[in-house]
Amino acid sequence: MTSSQDTADRSLAHWSEAGRAEMEAFYVLATADYRRLAEAADWPSLLAGRRSILDVACGSGKFPVALTTYAGLPAEPPIAYDLLDPSAFSVAEARARLEPPFAAAAEHVVTLQDLPEGLTYDVVWATHALYAVPPAELGLAAERFVGAIAPGGLGFVAQATSAGHYVAFYEAYRAGVAGGADLAPYTSAEQVRDALVGAGADVREGRIRYTSGTADRAVAEGFLQRCLFDDTLSLEEMEAAPVLGDHLAACRGTDGTYTFEHEAALLWL
Repeated sequence: MTSSQDTADRSLAHWSEAGRAEMEAFYVLATADYRRLAEAADWPSLLAGRRSILDVACGSGKFPVALTTYAGLPAEPPIAYDLLDPSAFSVAEARARLEPPFAAAAEHVVTLQDLPEGLTYDVVWATHALYAVPPAELGLAAERFVGAIAPGGLGFVAQATSAGHYVAFYEAYRAGVAGGADLAPYTSAEQVRDALVGAGADVREGRIRYTSGTADRAVAEGFLQRCLFDDTLSLEEMEAAPVLGDHLAACRGTDGTYTFEHEAALLWL
């Protein structure tokens, strides 16, 4: 296994039934990411007249759930909703959570890089989904993403910037934990944007900033373990690690409450 594949393989291994408890612990805090995205745009207008969507790296379906909960989408007409993820577990989880106007359609248990050419959709989106794309394959992934948008269609990517919690925290992990330097870094919003532009897309960018946090150490540990796709490292071990411990100390208040600073780029194609 090459180092450029390690992070992708670690991510995929945790999107499984064995990783369900860790996934659910993560979403105690991370569900807020998707609510922010649902509230960040006029989705009823953006989706009006659209009849097909491809959800890239669909995870457990938190974005469509947030849209149907917070965005005020009408239940009709239905929008055919294709799910793409290299994890069959994720595809099944996301499919089970779709509600009108989203109607489950085709399933693609592949990476974005392996999406067959020729498939096109009115909407293609990837929300907090592209962190583990191997660096050497990011250009191809961007080409597949852009190529899947039908003429006149909409593309949308939400991704943490290099300053946002998910990318910065993983960098501290790589720098502070034995063997971390051999892992590929997470892909930042800046890298995704540049790859999309390189694939010929006209990209408009916005940013949102928000915080999440908890005083419950068990909640913090579950969230942070999933951020790293490493459930072997306790919160105490994270706090004691070089670099990683300093990073976490900057997130911890005098009362022990953890506050995580998020910055996400919204990329519109």
